[in-house]
Amino acid sequence: MNGYLIKAGALDIQKSPIIGLVVETSCRYCAPITFPETVTAGLKVARIGVSSVRYEIGLFKGEEDEAAAEGHFIHVYVDRATSRPTPLPAELRAALMPLVKTA
Repeated sequence: MNGYLIKAGALDIQKSPIIGLVVETSCRYCAPITFPETVTAGLKVARIGVSSVRYEIGLFKGEEDEAAAEGHFIHVYVDRATSRPTPLPAELRAALMPLVKTA
């Protein structure tokens, strides 16, 4: 996710006054995937809060429609100096909008 935000110009890991901390993760395994099967990952933004973002991930075996694993993680954006939650900057929100779940 950080790579996407850096490429979009919404995050500079070294200099940004705001950084994202992963505060929660979860994964539910539904079916096995074994090497050398192809794995496709899907990612969406499920929720944008004032200072946090919930991302949801699906891992799919080959061309299957049902996920073999489903998970999520939450970034809370904080002030680099104080580690206190801070509102998401407009450029970060704008970079996330194309990934927002639409249904």
